[in-house]
Amino acid sequence: MALERKDIKNIAHLARLAISEADIPEYARNLSNILALVEQMQAVDTSGVTPMAHPLDAVQRLREDGVTETDQRDHFQQIAPAVEDGLYLVPKVIE
Repeated sequence: MALERKDIKNIAHLARLAISEADIPEYARNLSNILALVEQMQAVDTSGVTPMAHPLDAVQRLREDGVTETDQRDHFQQIAPAVEDGLYLVPKVIE
């Protein structure tokens, strides 16, 4: 897919980029090459390929899921300005 001068100007406008007129042909060539590569990659049959989360099939080291802090809810609710049914009451900000 070959991009034209007006396409490059439109892309630059949408991206809020200022490009000089002299650079437009180079941008057109580079972006056209990128789009050609994407088209080439889309033509590859990947129906037998299993999706992977990591290219090296690595597994993350996970820590044990255990409690690391004590429950201080009652203490924090005692010092809170306003509490009702275990919930903190705050002033209304949006009307």
